[in-house]
Amino acid sequence: MAQFEGNALPVLIGSLPVADHDRAISLVFKYTPEIPLWVQLPAYREEGMMVQFLPGIPGLVQDEGRVFIDSSKPTFEDDLLKFYEDYLAITEGGSPLDGTRFVLTPETARGFFTFLDGIKSPPQSPVALKGQITGPVTMATGSTDQNRRALFYDDRLLDVVVKTLALKARWQAEKLSQQGIPAIIFIDEPGLAGFGTSAFISISRDDVSRVLSEVIDAVHQAGSLVGIHVCANTDWSLILDSAADILSFDAYGFFERLALYEASLKTFLDQGRMLAWGIVPTSNSEDIARETASSLVAKWESQASQLEAVGIKGTTILAAARANRVTIPTLCHHDLLEPYGACR
Repeated sequence: MAQFEGNALPVLIGSLPVADHDRAISLVFKYTPEIPLWVQLPAYREEGMMVQFLPGIPGLVQDEGRVFIDSSKPTFEDDLLKFYEDYLAITEGGSPLDGTRFVLTPETARGFFTFLDGIKSPPQSPVALKGQITGPVTMATGSTDQNRRALFYDDRLLDVVVKTLALKARWQAEKLSQQGIPAIIFIDEPGLAGFGTSAFISISRDDVSRVLSEVIDAVHQAGSLVGIHVCANTDWSLILDSAADILSFDAYGFFERLALYEASLKTFLDQGRMLAWGIVPTSNSEDIARETASSLVAKWESQASQLEAVGIKGTTILAAARANRVTIPTLCHHDLLEPYGACR
């Protein structure tokens, strides 16, 4: 497993409100040179959170603005068989990922390849490189079949989605690790904010844990670290009890909710795992204008002290920061801001 020390360094989530990949990577190297990442630009439809990682899945249809999986196509069963042949050739037969359906392409992930070019001669030496992928819960609940039914509720399609994401995450880890420094792959799971609500009433805790574990394990097999990012509130024990190395959360808006999980947080930190403390606001322009570096540091110190006060001792939050196990990222929704606000 890659050795990584967070040193409370900043890291971005992945999307920016610009339309030029060269400009985007320049902003990354300017503001987060220690842990740079490849950037998704939602200005391009093919770089949307769902669409970007769907290629390679059997039955994929893009028709008049709608993207879905059509399992009723006459060729679907043959395509599904070929999918599993390709998958097993890699996972059981040891075939390389390059050149398969399980890689990102310049057509849908131009930012990844711009990043690969950029890290050949970065402005300063990074301590780690970050990639990201849409999480299996978000992807399978946010994407549908030909009948507009979420893919999560079709066991076959869910399995295909999870395996596709797992290998695309592993491929990223392998590519980024070739630079000789740690790679971190973040699983973006905004869909977990709906867990436990009526919208996901038929999705069990075991279902969520199982699909997350498959993606996490694939990245760990490549020797890289895994983070899970949720930009709202959720059942945080799902992540704290998983094998993820990093929990990325919106501390600006949802710290009090996470702080309720005292025992799980203590265990998580005692195991040497990390919190990516999303203390920088991005979803509200008034918050962005009002806050300063000093005010955010004070907010973080106050939150850390609250956790210490409820019994997270030994490996306390502040000690974890000194021991290099806390990073402080900006949050999601950069794509919703105007460029000045995102850069601020």
